[in-house]
Amino acid sequence: MDYRGHFPIFKNNNSVYLDNAATSQRPGCVIDAVSDFYAYSNANPLRGLYDLSMKATKKYEDARKKVADFLGAQSPSEIIFTRNTTESINLAAYSYGDEYIKEGDDIVISVMEHHSNLLPWQRLAKNKHANLVFMEPKENGVIEDDEIENKIGKQTKIVAIAQTSNVLGIENPIERIIERAHQMGAVVLIDGAQSVPHKKVNVKELDADMFAFSGHKMMGPMGVGVLYVKNSIMEKMKPFLMGGEMIEYVTREEATFAELPHKFEAGTVNAADAYGLSVAIDFINKVGYDYIEKKDTELTQRIINGMQAMGHITVYGHEDPSKHNGIVTFNVEGVHPHDVSSILNEDGVCIRAGHHCAQPLMQFMKVGSTARASVYFYNTSEEVDKFLDCLSKVREVCGYGT
Repeated sequence: MDYRGHFPIFKNNNSVYLDNAATSQRPGCVIDAVSDFYAYSNANPLRGLYDLSMKATKKYEDARKKVADFLGAQSPSEIIFTRNTTESINLAAYSYGDEYIKEGDDIVISVMEHHSNLLPWQRLAKNKHANLVFMEPKENGVIEDDEIENKIGKQTKIVAIAQTSNVLGIENPIERIIERAHQMGAVVLIDGAQSVPHKKVNVKELDADMFAFSGHKMMGPMGVGVLYVKNSIMEKMKPFLMGGEMIEYVTREEATFAELPHKFEAGTVNAADAYGLSVAIDFINKVGYDYIEKKDTELTQRIINGMQAMGHITVYGHEDPSKHNGIVTFNVEGVHPHDVSSILNEDGVCIRAGHHCAQPLMQFMKVGSTARASVYFYNTSEEVDKFLDCLSKVREVCGYGT
């Protein structure tokens, strides 16, 4: 099925967009939803008793319910709206971690984490004189059971792990990680930024304590993210930001806070983008994850096969294309990744190059940087073929001959 017609950017743009792991494109319905909110529902939500404000409030709270249903949460009150995954994880590290991490405790992450799921825990560990413990994968990106058993122990209080690596595309064994963490009495945060656009997630079935993701990677607007937190845990957390709307009653000396989750949403909320995110969820449900995963695998297989036929290219991660979740990270022998990206750009092919905000993983892989092509269901085999054709000429452009 062809969904490209729903995306305005593809109508007058001949670029081959293969940087979907960084941000996805947006269908017209999402763009229209944000515009319509400002055109027809624009008022400050949660504050006014007049019709327009109540209309804005309804759209915002309906969006919260849509997200809760999308994730399989028990209640909309378990959904906190943020700006992005980064803010969600910082909120968790401050509001929960700052209260419950003590000197000598272990915070366990993996060496594959995006800096967004490293730096907040690194800071917390330093401030609390706790230990930051890294799980390490095998060469194919898989974290094995013995690593989970060895790194998550009785001193572990928090485990924070990406469901899908933004570099290797590998899906981590989060069910096993959650099981082990809970056996040790630890709380688990899952970074779902790369997984939610590509696979169905049910936080209740996973028994995740916290789950973070961004709207912009799943066809939603930039500037809206989500932190799911179990109510039993959220009740223990202190506010992240102080100010308007997150309060119940204020005196000169004291304040009491609003009910959950509003306690964590200080100030004027981003209602238009939350509404846009709810429309993006509708679009994903219409497309269906079966179709998305099928296209991911087909296009990834095509890319990897094409690279293997060329030679002079190293592909990182699992040998099975279906384990890449639409992400192919690679290097061209003798050519810096930035040069690869720049040369491809001359032919209108958009890929990523650099450390991908995952420098500890680059150090673990013993590379300075890599190039990354990442697909989504609206990409086509013709686009992949153009990418591969241009890639095959990169070494020649750099003077290595045919």
